[in-house]
Amino acid sequence: MSTEERTTAPARSARRALVGRLSWGLADQAASSVSNFAVGIYVARSLGVTAFGVFSLAWVTYGVVLNVSRGLATDPLVVRFSGVSDASWRGAVARSTGTALGVGTVIGAVCLVAALGLGGSLGSAFVALAVMMPGLLLQDAWRFAFFAAGAGRKAFVNDVVWGAALVPAMVVAARVGSVAAFVLAWGASATVAAGYGCLQSGIRPRTAQARGWLREQRDLGYRYLVENVSLSGASQLRAYGLGAIVGVGAVGAVRGAELLLGPFLAVLMGLSLVTVPEAARVLRQAPHRLGTFCLLLGGGQAAGALLWGGALLLVPDRLGELALGGVWHSSSQLIVQITLGVAGAGLGTGAAAGLRALGAARRSLRCQLFASACYVGGGLGGAAAGGTAGSAWGAAAATVTASAVWWLHLRSALRERHRDPIPEVRTS
Repeated sequence: MSTEERTTAPARSARRALVGRLSWGLADQAASSVSNFAVGIYVARSLGVTAFGVFSLAWVTYGVVLNVSRGLATDPLVVRFSGVSDASWRGAVARSTGTALGVGTVIGAVCLVAALGLGGSLGSAFVALAVMMPGLLLQDAWRFAFFAAGAGRKAFVNDVVWGAALVPAMVVAARVGSVAAFVLAWGASATVAAGYGCLQSGIRPRTAQARGWLREQRDLGYRYLVENVSLSGASQLRAYGLGAIVGVGAVGAVRGAELLLGPFLAVLMGLSLVTVPEAARVLRQAPHRLGTFCLLLGGGQAAGALLWGGALLLVPDRLGELALGGVWHSSSQLIVQITLGVAGAGLGTGAAAGLRALGAARRSLRCQLFASACYVGGGLGGAAAGGTAGSAWGAAAATVTASAVWWLHLRSALRERHRDPIPEVRTS
């Protein structure tokens, strides 16, 4: 073998490994997207626009709690324990998943108390969400853990198990016909997958070690907590504000339009499952390629969202009504705005992955706080000025603006790293 062949062989092997990990990431996100899309469509058709708005409020609230768990438990895990030794990974995963389970238990109890004061179908939905919260968060934590280890196949199988369990659960919920029944079905099937994750990994979550994990990761965890909560909290504030300004039906219309972009939104929500570990590997192995990696990642997502949105504009009303039922008419008016917003968010997440890999928590926190403030201001200001459509335009403009800010900060962070290399990544 020549010298050139000996040099290029490891490079080809590394590329194949990267493609393999990304392929499992895409497969996992596809499974997650299909499940989320199917749940949304099924619930929308079964409940109608107003009740679907109630379900959407529970879904958005879960998104806030999910991001609390990710910020404290699993974001530090993927930044600091991707590609480390098995012993280091197992110890970190036991503490990280224990933290996620603890977060679900504590916040579930808070949701239960709040639900008792709400009453009606909304209160019942939040009681169901409170009960299911620990299982939902633990299932998500296993996905992060498997991708940190480069075992994306296990994350994919876990999501397939959740999807399989969803089928009979949703059939039962449809017979009951209430929002709470659908929330219970969704959460119970996630709990089944969470239990299977314990079998897959052979690791038992250590809730007693959650305090130690929070203390060890406080330099990243609390910044990521604020960053993540500002992201999901902005969505929740916009949803509640839109419901107050325009009506609960407007929340259902926006959620229905988001469902039509479901494959890309699901990828964005779970982006760090694949991209942050891979960006961290790129940083260790070829730091000069990190910017290009992030640009390809963000640009690819933005282009995909635009293509998908363009295709949705060609969908005939008859087919749209078959998918969303009565929700289609109001949701179809928002496709252009939601598509532009998702494309802007996709472009920005490429830069966000780079900042996470660099451990630039202060910069990413500033970017996310700015993006969240713009999103709430644009969404609610647009709602006050132009109703549901105005809210969608305002949110889209805010997302595109925030994407530019993310990229400006990544460029500055890369320049700083060239001058002052980051400290060694912790692996124990």
